Amino acid sequence: MKIGLTFDLKSDWQISPGDPIDASAEFDTPKTIEDLSHALNSFGHTVKRIGNVKNLLQQLDDLDVDIVFNICEGVAGRNRESQVPVILETIGIPCLGSDGLTLGITLDKVVAKKCFIADGIPTPRFFVAHHTKQLKELNQIGFPLIVKAIREGSSKGLSEKSRVTDFAGLKKQVEFINDTYQQPALVEEFIRGTEFTVAVMGNEKPEALPVVQVSIDGVVNLGDDFYTFSRLLNPDRVQYICPTKIPAPLDRKLKDLAVRAYKSVECQDFGRVDFRVDEQGNPYVLEINPLPCLATNDVFFFTAKALGVGYEEMINKILEFGLKRYGLNPTFSNEKVARRAH
Repeated sequence: MKIGLTFDLKSDWQISPGDPIDASAEFDTPKTIEDLSHALNSFGHTVKRIGNVKNLLQQLDDLDVDIVFNICEGVAGRNRESQVPVILETIGIPCLGSDGLTLGITLDKVVAKKCFIADGIPTPRFFVAHHTKQLKELNQIGFPLIVKAIREGSSKGLSEKSRVTDFAGLKKQVEFINDTYQQPALVEEFIRGTEFTVAVMGNEKPEALPVVQVSIDGVVNLGDDFYTFSRLLNPDRVQYICPTKIPAPLDRKLKDLAVRAYKSVECQDFGRVDFRVDEQGNPYVLEINPLPCLATNDVFFFTAKALGVGYEEMINKILEFGLKRYGLNPTFSNEKVARRAH
């Protein structure tokens, strides 16, 4: 089949005065695009590299693809991740992955949390700070808290200062998010404990893949520590552990909650759910990402290794889910990933 590939490269970002240092953090490297293209080529498909949404618009009259594999993050606004799938939906071209509605819901962490709460999925208590004027009235949770940007991924805006233990720190971090990212701040109760992420694949009966534990500087019991943007710049400090050595009941609970979160926001084909687990063993869904990083050194690669399959097989299984959802017949049959996910 002929597969279009939409993506944003870090080199696409045009730096402007006042941009934060992590402005292009969500975008991909050329190596990720090479690896994805190779994975799809290895199963006999032809890949057309479309690029970002502006390139897509310029090529609409002559796109000539059977389906688009979308990992495009978009550039601006709360609907930026929805742009590619909505454009493709408008002109009737199949698009792999979640649709525009789900991508809009999940980019806004507060809207996603409201879905989780409605479906009885545990998530940290929170409030939204549009400015610093009413922080004392808003904070009915107490300290410690963690302050995040509402509509950013890839740990944008997160640093060691994001965890706050007093009002002065809270005010400073909310002001930082409001001013730097021009959006409200999500203020959550900080969950002291451990951190996990779970990939989910499928549609009618989505399945959780092996649980991945996050280790920072060789430590799994993170306590007050957490993933920050600076650690993204120094990946040797962050390790992904899969398979984990956690108790079987916690493993089952994380997988069950991951699938429930995936269904709650109606993800399609693939996604990733991030967790904190408190010191009493209670898991909390932090967020869900329907556009997770597909680099060979990220979570999906470690999951593939735990399943005993290659990166190429994992990528093509994602494609197979999308093709089946559209009623298209793939030219290959890959049951290996599905069997080993059980």
